[in-house]
Amino acid sequence: MSTRRLVILGKQGAGKGTQCELLVERYGIAHISTGDMLRAAVAAGTELGRQAKAVMDAGDLVSDELILGIVAERLTEPDTAAGFLLDGFPRTEAQADGLFALLAPNTVDRAIDLDVPDEVVTQRMLERGRADDTPEAISRRLELYEAETAPLRKLFADQGVLVSVDGLGTPAEVHGRIVAAIETAP
Repeated sequence: MSTRRLVILGKQGAGKGTQCELLVERYGIAHISTGDMLRAAVAAGTELGRQAKAVMDAGDLVSDELILGIVAERLTEPDTAAGFLLDGFPRTEAQADGLFALLAPNTVDRAIDLDVPDEVVTQRMLERGRADDTPEAISRRLELYEAETAPLRKLFADQGVLVSVDGLGTPAEVHGRIVAAIETAP
């Protein structure tokens, strides 16, 4: 496959950031994170960026419709021609359905589910020492992640593109597993 359209799923602390850097470098594709997209749209002053800024300034969550608009806008940029790695998107079934509609008649090539046990990501988050990384907050985020992501796993599995990759080991070991999963025919 010459163009790579990838999605990475994984709990906070699973190592997605490290793996995204390695994948972008390996395949020469655009790394697209929802946080980066929102900040870029706001900074660029686009219509969608202005809408997102108003929502975020009010302390609300950006709607699926707005996120989809920003993703659609970002996917038209020239650096996505060789492919892309979506990080933090989709987060909901509506966003996944919107992504499938955007890419139709194609879909993503692989949705990589970076699998790391809760106790490991909890320990990693506690060790990084952020003020919002209390055991209670981490537990709540993991519950929310599982509730939101379980339906996405099914949607990507139904598309025949979901691969679960063991996220334990050195970054190089995990990267090797991800590359093997990407490059293995469905």
